[in-house]
Amino acid sequence: MKTIKSMTAVARPLAAAMALAGLAAISLSGCGEANSKAAEAPAAAGGPPVSAATVVEKTLVETQEFSGRLEAIDQVQIRPRVSGFITAINFKPGSQVKKGDVLFVIDQRPFQAEASRAEAAANSARAKADLAKVELIRAEKLLADKAIAQREYDASASGYKQLDADARAAQAQYETAKLNLSYTQVTSPINGRVSKAEITLGNLVDQSAVLTSVVSLDKIYASFDGDEDTYLRVGAAAHQGKPATVKIGLANETGFPHEGKLEFVDNQLDPRSGSVRMRAILPNSDGVLVPGLFARVQLEGSTGARQTLLINERAVSTDQNRKFVFVVGKDNKAEYRPVLLGQQVDGLRIVRDGLKPGEKIVVNGLQRVKPGAPITPNIIAMDADPLAAELAAKKDQKVAAANSKNTGTSKE
Repeated sequence: MKTIKSMTAVARPLAAAMALAGLAAISLSGCGEANSKAAEAPAAAGGPPVSAATVVEKTLVETQEFSGRLEAIDQVQIRPRVSGFITAINFKPGSQVKKGDVLFVIDQRPFQAEASRAEAAANSARAKADLAKVELIRAEKLLADKAIAQREYDASASGYKQLDADARAAQAQYETAKLNLSYTQVTSPINGRVSKAEITLGNLVDQSAVLTSVVSLDKIYASFDGDEDTYLRVGAAAHQGKPATVKIGLANETGFPHEGKLEFVDNQLDPRSGSVRMRAILPNSDGVLVPGLFARVQLEGSTGARQTLLINERAVSTDQNRKFVFVVGKDNKAEYRPVLLGQQVDGLRIVRDGLKPGEKIVVNGLQRVKPGAPITPNIIAMDADPLAAELAAKKDQKVAAANSKNTGTSKE
């Protein structure tokens, strides 16, 4: 009996201790749940976390890039103006020639003979006309003295007029013969680079034959097709005599080393392609720019440098045919904002309308954003990679958690 009583006495304190431990565990569990709910409450109230960035503002010249072709300002097909045999070719294919240089010579002998004959005929006709003029002067004096009848004087006057007209016709034939003789020397009408000779020595040519071609080089055109937005931006200024600056680069060049001015904007858009023909003129004193070459064309705005807003293209979403972004508004609520975009500059996209300087927009986590709903923005640089920033933040959180755990273990 004593043994049973002693065991009962021992069991009672042990049960009491176990009951106290259970109550303590329940109390701690309740505190943990309360703390967890308390920690989750601000996050739920603040909205989902997103990455946001301040709109970038820069002073720059808005540009657009196109593909184009170089064209000669003057391009001439050299054709003979008289028929005959080619007796000389006075140029090397591909060389530069000047205006008036003799490129081809056509056999001059028949034309020289014709010019000599026409000259003699003109001199003969002029001599007859001069004699008729002397006789007319004499007839005037005789008529004044009434030594001849009026009829004879009228005949002399008529004869002089006829012979004078014949003399002028003969002179015109002589001038034509001299002109044809000059055409036997086929010259370049412009300064430029000549092509190869299409006709060799000894060939008989006429006015339909193409002997060669010459293209000008001191200045050159760069033609390209702009879109409707480009036409609205620079077309009116170009028509008013305020051309935009155009720079071009060749296929083997870096950047756009050649600069010129927008010289021509067509008067209408092609409704099928929505494009408009444009043309720039550039100096080419060194002859590097050759007609027919492909060119990268950079067209600057006619307004020059101005304050421009830039955003990361990750922030842009599409609603049917409209672009929009989410602005971090008052009380960190997402604000739906339509925007009008331009081209890319240094990895960012120009915003022409829809945003103001200093505004913050969501650049990552757009799938968690709803218009008017609260969000928790994490501010990053506009040109930073938001995904990389988010991964770095998560990594830092893991490192901090691991350090906290290690610190707690060491204290124990």
